[in-house]
Amino acid sequence: MKTLSPTRQALNYTALAVITVFMLLPFVWVFFGSFKTQGEFLANPGAWFPETFQIDNYIQLFRDRGFGDYMMNSFIVSSVAIAGNVVFSAMAGYALAKLRFRGKNVVFPLVIASMIVPYVALFVPQFVIVVQMGLVDSLIAIILPVLTLPLCVFIMRQFAHGVPYELMEAARLDGAGEGRIFFRVFLPLTGPGLATVAILSFLTSWNNFLWPLVVAQSQDTYTAPVGLSVASQASNSISFGLLLAGAMVVLLPILILFLFLQKYFIQGVAATGLK
Repeated sequence: MKTLSPTRQALNYTALAVITVFMLLPFVWVFFGSFKTQGEFLANPGAWFPETFQIDNYIQLFRDRGFGDYMMNSFIVSSVAIAGNVVFSAMAGYALAKLRFRGKNVVFPLVIASMIVPYVALFVPQFVIVVQMGLVDSLIAIILPVLTLPLCVFIMRQFAHGVPYELMEAARLDGAGEGRIFFRVFLPLTGPGLATVAILSFLTSWNNFLWPLVVAQSQDTYTAPVGLSVASQASNSISFGLLLAGAMVVLLPILILFLFLQKYFIQGVAATGLK
């Protein structure tokens, strides 16, 4: 492997440091802005630091605006979405990569094709389906569209190709059935893929705003993004402090999940070429 000169390494590190600072600046502004009062925003919207740090925005968000209930709804939706995508995507990836069945060469192109369909194009048919099922204004209606994501199926299929056939053939010779091979041989070898699927499905369901806004028609079923848009509005004006405090609260679970699974996520991205 070619070794970079010290000057070239210093330039690379400097460039990376500058890019990192620019990427972090918006988060820093949001963090400090969450401690400002509404009066400070109106007097000087571009100021970086609050005159005095106060946590009234966070207190008001949870005590008066019911944001804790919205966060719980988002946790329920995201947890079920993670479980569904991990289980169904692993099964679909295993079947598409390791099993032989009629129509296999048609199913996978359909999965790829579904990835390029614009999300808004699916809105009307999805809404008609949940209306006919009587699921409008329920968490189930929010969960169903993100229960099995085509991208997650694609990722697990790519990982399944990396599992040697010889291991499965050896298990079959020992008398293991497909179920046992799937759970005892396939799943333990696809940990980075499962972690990548878990993070992507969590991000998709946690940040989903438009679909929950359509089907959640009462505060009991609001998720955090929808609840934040409602909680930050009062008397026909936007409370910027509440909005930024809510953004920090919504961001926190994403950071925690990524910190715990970043090693496997990076391995998964590298293995699948996902960008």
